[in-house]
Formats: sequence, C-alpha cells, structure tokens
Amino acid sequence: MNDRRPTLLLLAGAAAGVVAAAAGLVSAPEEGARLPADAVARVNTTVVRREDYDRLLAAAAQDRRLPLDAAMRRHVVDRLIDEELLVQRGLDLGLASSDRKVRADLAMAVIGAVTEESGEDQPSDDDLRRFYQANADFFAGPGRLRLEQIFVRVPSDGDPAAAQERARQAAERLRAGEAVAAVREEFGDREFAPVPDALLPPAKLRDYIGPTALQAALALDQGEVGEPVRSSMGFHVLRVLERQPDAAPPFESVRAQVLGEYRRRAGEAALRGYLDELRERAEVVVVEPLP
Repeated sequence: MNDRRPTLLLLAGAAAGVVAAAAGLVSAPEEGARLPADAVARVNTTVVRREDYDRLLAAAAQDRRLPLDAAMRRHVVDRLIDEELLVQRGLDLGLASSDRKVRADLAMAVIGAVTEESGEDQPSDDDLRRFYQANADFFAGPGRLRLEQIFVRVPSDGDPAAAQERARQAAERLRAGEAVAAVREEFGDREFAPVPDALLPPAKLRDYIGPTALQAALALDQGEVGEPVRSSMGFHVLRVLERQPDAAPPFESVRAQVLGEYRRRAGEAALRGYLDELRERAEVVVVEPLP
C-alpha cells in the first residue's frame, strides 16, 4: 500500500497498546494454546483480538475508500502484530514504570475504563429526579439583583486618590440616608450605560458594571451600601435595592445537565471505590514523617 496514512493510523495505537497490555486489558493464553475464537493472531503469549482487527480494518478502509480485499486484511493484521511487538518490547524495557508519559497514559486509561463502565448504567427517570431534588442548590440558576450605582470616573491624567475620596464620601452620604439622585449629582460622573432599574441576572449586570464590581455587589445584603470598588473604568458605589434568591429551574428543562452530573459523580464514586480496593490488595509503605 503506497499511501502511508493507514500505516500511521495503525501505528499510532502503539502507546495505547502499551497501556492496554500493562493494565491487563489483553488476554495472554498459555504457550502453544490454540487461538481463541475471538482472536486473529497471537504474538508470543498475547492474542490480537478480533474486535481490534475489525475496528482498524474499518478505519483503514474508510481512510483509503477501497474495498476490503485480501491485501488490505493482511496489511491490517501485520500492522497489529507490529504494534503488539512494540508494546511487548516497551514493557520489557520497563517504559510502563519509567517513562512519565506512558505512566500518565496508563493511569488515564484505567481511570477511563473504570468511569466508562460506571456510566453504562442508564438511571431511571425517578433516579434522576431524586438526584436533582437532593442537589437542587447545585442546579439552581443565579438569582437576580436590582442595583443603584454612583460611578466616579478616574481621568487618564487625573489623581486616583481624589476620585476614591469622592466615591468614599458618596458611600457615606448614601448610608446617611441622602437621596441617590442628590449624591450622584454632587459626586458622581456620567455613566456610559446606566444600570437599568430592574431585577437583572448577574450575567446581565456584568455588562453594565464589569466583573469586579459584580463580585462586590453579589456579596452585599439587600439595602446595603458597599465600599467603593475600583475597576478599570473608575470607582463604583453600589447599593442593593432588591434581591431575588437563586431558584432551581424545572427538572425537564435541565434533564440533560442532571444526567451528565449524575454520571460524573457516579464515575468519581466508582473510581474512588476502585482505588480503595486496589489499596486494600496492595502493600503501601509511606515514609514517616514525610520529608
């Protein structure tokens, strides 16, 4: 075959093959045993599985868009044998223990196998609803805020300390009960996009006051006037007029998100249980005290 792409495609699996062999994901019959029904070849004591052959044969055929003739089938088997020889040589050289990349690939392969197996179970709708109700705070959307703001601009050639002092005085006057319009008239500057007098979600408020001032506003209680907050635009004096608490959306509207989180946590639990089992079967000695 003149086109090297199928060859590269097949040999690219060598590193993954090292991981599979080291993790015990291939079978190793006794020397001289007959090939099992699900094998297409044996390299030393390790069989080349039919499912790997079928998968790579289909990939090679799709890549070249040629019929699956005898030459292509032989080519695929030869490349799988070459891959297995490289895998076995890599294990003989101790790459699974000494090469950091191979070790990382091996760990990730085992993690993927454990979590993927845990995700194969399809939870019932009742299971998902119970999970959603038990974790309603996690799925709750952000609440809404109604703010009023006095903005003090810092001129590019001006004194930031003077602007900060104006903002401090504005905050004090608001806390003393003066009307925001009067305080804004005396201390504030014109805003390019004034904050609407409406309950807005945080993502929308960010467009008006920026991320730094938004974080300060989210920390305020209803009716509270915050300390002046410096942003790239200037100083923000904020008061929360009204807060609408976080609310969980209807289950049906976030079912896909609930399923994804359910499977993610199930995978984490399965991995933790798997690691605990491995620790129980292993002899682990730790230097005490740690250096």
